[in-house]
Amino acid sequence: MEIFSSTLNQMLVMFLFILVGFIVKKMSLLPDNTGTVLSKLENYVLVPALVLDTFMSYCHVDSLVENYNLILYSLLLLVIALIIAITLSRYFAREKNNSDIDESYQRSIYNYALTFGNFSFMGNAIVLGVLGDAGLFKYLLFTLPLNIAVYTWGIMILVPKGKGGSNPLKNLFNPIFVALVIGLILGLVNAKSVIPTFVLTTISNAKSCMGPIAMLLTGFVIGGYDIKSLLTKKRIYLATTLRLFVIPALMMLILRALGATDEIMTLALFAFATPLGLNTIVFPAAYGGDTKTGASMAMISHSVSVISIPIMYLLFIVLL
Repeated sequence: MEIFSSTLNQMLVMFLFILVGFIVKKMSLLPDNTGTVLSKLENYVLVPALVLDTFMSYCHVDSLVENYNLILYSLLLLVIALIIAITLSRYFAREKNNSDIDESYQRSIYNYALTFGNFSFMGNAIVLGVLGDAGLFKYLLFTLPLNIAVYTWGIMILVPKGKGGSNPLKNLFNPIFVALVIGLILGLVNAKSVIPTFVLTTISNAKSCMGPIAMLLTGFVIGGYDIKSLLTKKRIYLATTLRLFVIPALMMLILRALGATDEIMTLALFAFATPLGLNTIVFPAAYGGDTKTGASMAMISHSVSVISIPIMYLLFIVLL
């Protein structure tokens, strides 16, 4: 119950940051390109700092050997999520209210949304706030297969046909993944003991900014759209229900049947019960694709997740 209370408190804090970002955008207090700037700041500085610091601190031979099963469980759940998403996404793309919308591309957006939640920006912030640095290390190990899938297959399907030519392997070598590899190496050789204190403090301070900036970014992006138009896309509510309740519940039942520990189930819940992320806005926008569907997903699912994540934790971790 203590972790449930911490989870609820953390979600409320994050929701307030989202609300601040939303208000700032609606009041035009910051330039229109602020969302782009914050996104680059997250991807190039803050999230890499969090990953680097965590792996550098907790990645040792013993810890890797002890926690290798986290990656195996994650791979299993990723395969299940892919099967569910590929099967269901074809039904979401049948809506033809607007002839300008590419049905196959809409299917790709739903495919991505039903496979991946916001396990990175929001998931990292929740786990750091609730489970601390040691818990975050295990969470980052658990989500390693998810990150690889996002930066290969995930980005590939979000780039509209004929507008990308994106190389999946090239996408994998992004700042976050590079920071993970460097942190892993530095942790294995215990380099933290010889790195100057001011450098470690700088990295730690940058890590602390990750969560608030990510939520401000979420609110700012959502604030750029007409709220009424985002609320009228009926299929988004079904996608949100699947993302926040049905899919994580199925994952929890599978893990319970396999005899997984509460720790593994908690990490899986925070990874798969997170709301629909911002990549369904960022990448379509970068390549001229439809962004309204992704914005609607982000707004509705992030609002509901404030209470859905604590409820799912209470139901499947505390009570069952």
